[in-house]
Amino acid sequence: MKLHKILVLCFVLSLYSCQKNSKDTIQKNSVQKKNSDSIENKIPKPKYDLKTVVITEENVVDFLTWYGEQNTENKVKIECSFGTIEVELFEQTPLHRANFIYLVKKNYFNTTYFHRVVKNFIVQGGNSDETITQKERKNIGKYFVPAEFVKSYKHHYGALASARTWENNPEKLSNPFEFYFVQNKGGAHHLDGEHTVFGKITSGFEVLDEIASQKTDEGEYPLLNIKIKVTLSE
Repeated sequence: MKLHKILVLCFVLSLYSCQKNSKDTIQKNSVQKKNSDSIENKIPKPKYDLKTVVITEENVVDFLTWYGEQNTENKVKIECSFGTIEVELFEQTPLHRANFIYLVKKNYFNTTYFHRVVKNFIVQGGNSDETITQKERKNIGKYFVPAEFVKSYKHHYGALASARTWENNPEKLSNPFEFYFVQNKGGAHHLDGEHTVFGKITSGFEVLDEIASQKTDEGEYPLLNIKIKVTLSE
C-alpha cells in the first residue's frame, strides 16, 4: 500500500514538473518573439525600395539626394572594343554623381553604345536603337536632373558632361541617360554654363581619341556599333 502511494505521488510530481516546464518554455518563446519583434521594429526601413522605385519629376531630387548619401562611389570604368576609359565623378555635382552611379548599378549603360561621334568635338554615349534600352528607361522612370553648374568645372579635354535638349529647356535640365566626353584637345568652352560637367577622364584618353576617329553616317552615328560596359572601379 505504501509503495502504491509513493508511485502515485511520483506520478503527480512528474506531471506537475512537465506542466511547469511546458509553461516555462511557452513563456520563454513568448519573450524571445517579443524581443525579436522589438529589434525588427527598431531597424529603420529604407526610404525607397530600390526594387520598385520609379523616378519622376516629383521625387527626382529627394531620391537622388537619398541615394547619393547611401552610395558614395565616385569612380567608374567604361569598357568598349577599343579599350577602357577610367572616370572620376565630381562630389560637387551630387545629383549627377548619384544618378550616374544609380544607372551603373542598374546595369542600364550595358544596353547602350557610344552612339554619337563628332571628331575634334565630342563622343556621346548612353543610348542605342535596341528595344531593351528603351524598356530600361521606362522602368527606371521619366525625369530630368536639375543643372549643377560649378564655375571651376569647364569643358576641358576629357570632361564628362550631361546631354540635354536645348529647346523649351530654360532651366538647362540634364538628360539622365546620355552623357558625353569632350574630345577636342582645346576643349569645348562654348558649352560652359550650358551643360553640367560632372566628371573627368583620369585614364584612357587614347581610347577616347580612337572612338572619335571612327567613320559615321550623316547623323553622326558610328557605322560600327560601339557597345559599352560601365562598372564601378575598385
